[in-house]
Amino acid sequence: MTLTAPHDVETPTRWDRVRPPVVLAAVLLGLSVLLHFRDPHKSGSWGYCPWFLLTGTYCPGCGGLRAVNDLTRGDVSAAASSNLMFVSSLPILGLLWVRSVGQRWRGVRKPLSPTFVKVTATAAVVLIAVFAVVRNLPFGAWLAP
Repeated sequence: MTLTAPHDVETPTRWDRVRPPVVLAAVLLGLSVLLHFRDPHKSGSWGYCPWFLLTGTYCPGCGGLRAVNDLTRGDVSAAASSNLMFVSSLPILGLLWVRSVGQRWRGVRKPLSPTFVKVTATAAVVLIAVFAVVRNLPFGAWLAP
């Protein structure tokens, strides 16, 4: 007895493989365009941070919308002044996106090792927590948006 693969199983096309990261990039580009034209530097233009309203302290994301607006205008130093953690994470996120697109394009998946993912995720959570605390202390006021 010989087993054969079913005929109705198709291998995904290249477009099927790269669609998720391309759609993600398109959505982020669209949101960035919206942030370019509706300036978050104007108080209340995008609402108010609920964390700041409840606690009076800055969350790790405070200033992120202003940073994106500044980046769309080409002002990297103003973006870093708004949210240094966000701006410094963009090259890493960009490299991960390019890696994903490249692997999907070639049809090869090389997942990151679970240990690397666990260590990196833990380090990211710790850095974000430290950033959130330090930007609310007097000596870290330069990190506040």
